[in-house]
This record gives sequence, C-alpha cells and structure tokens, in this order.
Amino acid sequence: MQTLVKIAITIIISIMFSNVYAQQTFKLTINVQEASSNDGQMFVSVYNQEANFLNTPYKGAISKITNKGCVLTFEGLPEGTYAVSIFHDENDNGKLDSNFMGIPKEDYGCSNNAKGFMGPPKWEDAKFELKTDKIITITL
Repeated sequence: MQTLVKIAITIIISIMFSNVYAQQTFKLTINVQEASSNDGQMFVSVYNQEANFLNTPYKGAISKITNKGCVLTFEGLPEGTYAVSIFHDENDNGKLDSNFMGIPKEDYGCSNNAKGFMGPPKWEDAKFELKTDKIITITL
C-alpha cells in the first residue's frame, strides 16, 4: 500500500511540475485587405527577433487571394514580441518585384501598417506584443 501511495504522489508531483513548465501558446490571425487584385498569391512572414526582421521569418505561409484580401492564422506561438510582413506576388513569380532603384512594384505591408521612409519599415514600427490570441489587420 505504501508503494502505491508513493507512486501516486510521484505522478501528481510530476504532473504539477510539467504544467508549470509548459509554455502557453497563442493564436495570431492576420487579416490582409485592399490588395490591388485577386491575381497571384499573398506571402506572409512572422518574425520574432529584430535581427531577423525582413530576412529570416520565424513562420511563414502563402495564401490565395479572395475579394482582394486573405485571412491566415498561425497557431502555437509562444508569448513574445513579433512583427509581420506581407507582399502580394501579383505575377506569381515567388518574389517581391522591384524597380531598378529597389522600390517595390507589388503591394506590401507590415504589422501596425508600418511604412518605411527611404527604405523598408523598421522593427520598432512593426512590432507588437503577443500575450493572448490576437487578430491584426494589415492594409496594403
């Protein structure tokens, strides 16, 4: 009987500690609107570090466009600071096209509707805190 009680106590303690260390995750829903057309696809990237912003996404997805927009949901994101970037690959070539000066020729946007001045948007302007499930809207 003592052995059975010890096993039960060990299991209960293990469950309590695993719940303490289990990291809570959240859902981020991104609503993209006002694309110039329904042609092509929408490329969406989620970043979790300033050093990787606009270079190496933490998560990414590609979406079809309906009614000049799309809605994507990323699940299982831990609490933290994030930023989102999007571009409308209207000609379906898999990249953001730009002119000879490097200015994008296709629609693009970032979280907080951050805009760059003489360059791409900055992390500071696009970042947001994820502490609960969140819905953001980005207008292209």
